[in-house]
Amino acid sequence: MNFELFIAKRIIGSKTYKSSVSAPIIKIGIAAIAIGVVVMLIAIATGLGLQQKIRDKVVAFNGHIIIDNYDTNASDESQVPISLEQDFYPEFNTLEGISHIQGTANKFTIIRTTTDFEGVVIKGVGKDYKWNYFEEFLVDGRLPDFTKKLNNEILISKYLANRLGFKIGDTFQSLFGEDLEHLPRIRNFKIVGIYNSGFQELDEKFCIADIRHIQRLNKWEKNQVGAFEVFVDDFSKIEETGEAVYREIPSLMKSTTVTDKYYSVFEWIKIFDNNTYGIIAIMILVAGINMITALLVLILERTQMIGVLKALGTANWSVRKMFLYNASYLIGLGLLWGNLIGLGLLFTQKYFKLFPLNPDTYYVSEAPVYISLDYILLLNLGTFVLCLLMLLIPSVIISKISPVRAIRFD
Repeated sequence: MNFELFIAKRIIGSKTYKSSVSAPIIKIGIAAIAIGVVVMLIAIATGLGLQQKIRDKVVAFNGHIIIDNYDTNASDESQVPISLEQDFYPEFNTLEGISHIQGTANKFTIIRTTTDFEGVVIKGVGKDYKWNYFEEFLVDGRLPDFTKKLNNEILISKYLANRLGFKIGDTFQSLFGEDLEHLPRIRNFKIVGIYNSGFQELDEKFCIADIRHIQRLNKWEKNQVGAFEVFVDDFSKIEETGEAVYREIPSLMKSTTVTDKYYSVFEWIKIFDNNTYGIIAIMILVAGINMITALLVLILERTQMIGVLKALGTANWSVRKMFLYNASYLIGLGLLWGNLIGLGLLFTQKYFKLFPLNPDTYYVSEAPVYISLDYILLLNLGTFVLCLLMLLIPSVIISKISPVRAIRFD
């Protein structure tokens, strides 16, 4: 039998313990841990969720790594074609960690209606295009089908649809011009789908159409594209993978990671990590201080019992273990209630979207949450261990208690 654990259970289960002076202080300590866990869970889940949502929106329009030719073009328009006949296409077999590669081409155009016009970039895609991101963004209609013959189907953003008064099934004229000396060429497109990524900087710019339109307008061959978009398996290794891709491609090409292309955006979302770490540190410190207070009160309340145990020959460390077992139980109660409340709030937000955000500031319309068993277990384990370690110091007071004085203590 574990003697210390047995005594700790008797203390916890006694009625006098539950109605003692220390009872409200202990409840405050448990509540502090529970509130701390709730705040930490929300901070981590929303921080990671926001980072992933923003990252996915940017990746949807660019891929993780962009391969194109060296040129002086600073715009989004593709000018120098690249042949599809590359060693790394259609599969990047020489490198691990790459899940997909696709050819695209961009071209600037002006959408003209009877009352208005808007400058946008037509993103040309083909049979190899990965639609999984836009499936999530789709709010009306369907995705275009570019697997068969050339068609005039196009996917536009909700922002442009509202701005120009478009709806599913509408057609519009798009003007493409090379220079001022030539008349613009006109293409008609039919809207089959409307998407909303929530990233207005991109939504106001891009429409998705068949890449064969861009090839014809640029007088390219059928096997020529403007750039390759590469998708990786592990985003945390994007910099290393980007350098490896650069070493594998021909010398006349360059590779750019999406984190470099949108440097300011990714630097901004890194700030969430610092905020989350700060919140975790503060919450664990507050919970630990409350538990220290509860343990000290509990020790003072049980001074006579400590004196009797030490008079009977119980070692100081053995008595300390009794109170640490007791404190572990209280920490466990706080973690239990904190997880129940915190996860309940997170799942409520995930499925019912109760808390909105300003998309102009955060690029999302509601607070996204990312729930993973990994960080939940790590957070609980870390909180438990750190709080218990903090309690080792005040438990030293037990070794200072004299058995004679403790037994006479009233």
